[in-house]
Amino acid sequence: MDKVACRTPAEGRDGVTNIPAWKFDTVRGAILDTLADGPIKAMTLKDAVGERLDPETLEKLGKLGWHVVTVKLELEVRGEIERLDVKGPQQIRAV
Repeated sequence: MDKVACRTPAEGRDGVTNIPAWKFDTVRGAILDTLADGPIKAMTLKDAVGERLDPETLEKLGKLGWHVVTVKLELEVRGEIERLDVKGPQQIRAV
């Protein structure tokens, strides 16, 4: 089974989490689809992604929140999404 190495943009944290490629691709697509509507607060990302996935896929994924955060961090490292420099809750947008 193909895996994708997911990294974190946080300095001083070198850990890598490997997740199945189909899970990464599924969550990545849903995140980018969500951000196509414009920036959102990171705390609402899980629910927005969940609304874009069918119940069978959600069940196969397992813990949606964990996968969303893991893929979000890798997308930040890749430069596909970015955190906005705003006060208050973290907001993200597609680049």
